[in-house]
Amino acid sequence: MSSISTRRSPTATLLLGLVITLATVLAYSWYISRQISGLRQLQTDLTDRNRRDSLQLLRIQNDLNQLALAMRDMLDPDESYPIAAWSAQFERVRTDLDDALAQQATVSAARRTPEQTRYLESSVAQFWDASSRIFELAAAGQSAEARAQVRLSLQPRQAALSTTIARFLVQNNESEAQTAERVQEIYATVQRQVRWFLIATLAAITLTGVLLIRSSRRLFGQLAALSDERRALTQQLITTRESTLREISRELHDEFGQILTAMGSMLGRAGRHAPEGSSLRSDLREIAEVAQEALDNVRGLSQSLHPSILEELGLGSTVDWYLTTVGRQLELTVDYERSPALPPLDDAVAIHVYRILQEALSNVARHSGVREAKVRLQWFGRMLELDVEDRGRGLGAAVGRERRGLGLVTMRERAALVHGTLECVPGRDGGTLVRLRVPVDAAPEHT
Repeated sequence: MSSISTRRSPTATLLLGLVITLATVLAYSWYISRQISGLRQLQTDLTDRNRRDSLQLLRIQNDLNQLALAMRDMLDPDESYPIAAWSAQFERVRTDLDDALAQQATVSAARRTPEQTRYLESSVAQFWDASSRIFELAAAGQSAEARAQVRLSLQPRQAALSTTIARFLVQNNESEAQTAERVQEIYATVQRQVRWFLIATLAAITLTGVLLIRSSRRLFGQLAALSDERRALTQQLITTRESTLREISRELHDEFGQILTAMGSMLGRAGRHAPEGSSLRSDLREIAEVAQEALDNVRGLSQSLHPSILEELGLGSTVDWYLTTVGRQLELTVDYERSPALPPLDDAVAIHVYRILQEALSNVARHSGVREAKVRLQWFGRMLELDVEDRGRGLGAAVGRERRGLGLVTMRERAALVHGTLECVPGRDGGTLVRLRVPVDAAPEHT
């Protein structure tokens, strides 16, 4: 037992495994949350901005298309309006175009070089400078020159700006495709990491489970060893107790019984020699009666410690004799039934059955709260069955206290010594039923 008690408890190892597993789960949960937050931020920063950038580019392209339509009408020979009449429309488109360019610069998500940005700004500025000169020529009455400048300068600049905006839209589409690829890469990475995390978690759980199983097996092995040691010690104590009680019983019966018997015989002889009617003869008679009473008490004590009739007449007769003393000893009224034929039992088996009967009736007297009990001693083909039943408080009150004491434990150990079983169950009519079953490989005989 000392070697078992000095072994290290598995609690620390199991707690460490639990802490590591929980820490891994928390760390990975935090990592996955960061990845999802990053993915959400990427979609917000790139996808949403790219969409708004495309909308502004489409707005710019629409303004450029309006300018292209206006210039076409300006060059139409059938158009009755002078070129200067288009100035207000150009100013209105210029205002909207400048606003669209300003917003597009703030939400631009595509990877544009500084040269592209400067080229767009200079192209727009040159376009408006050229349009201003054209309207100045028209205001000065040089309409033919103004139309020539529209054809030679303004339209090519508008076409160049449209081509640039179209290129930017293509870049936005490519950026959206790249963003989608990055999102898919992140999803794939997260999925791989989730799989690896599940594998690692399952491995950790498996390892912890194996350690728990091994620790549990070792612990249960230790408990089983302790239980076996306790049972062996209890059985040894029971055997030693029975051996001691047998020796004391024999000493009382043989030594003290013989001495008291001799004293009674001597007192009887002395009384016969005393004169008839003398006080001496009366005193000797009283002493002889006291000696006889002491002899009866010694024999009763001897039978209580270890009934010699158990070895002489068998279990059935011993139980018959004992139940006649229960009313005086325990103040119980016993309803007794037994099979007419009982098997011959080994003395070691018989004494344990007898002790279990004594303990069961003692429990009825102490805990049941009633003064009646029923005892059945029966033989069912290779099985001896002893039932002690009462109609008292029941298992909760009567057996509950005994279950925490030594009485029921001792009864179970005695049953185990004879390879039997002991049950404590609720009785059919309430109360408690204690049932002992002992296998006996012997033919029954009449007792």
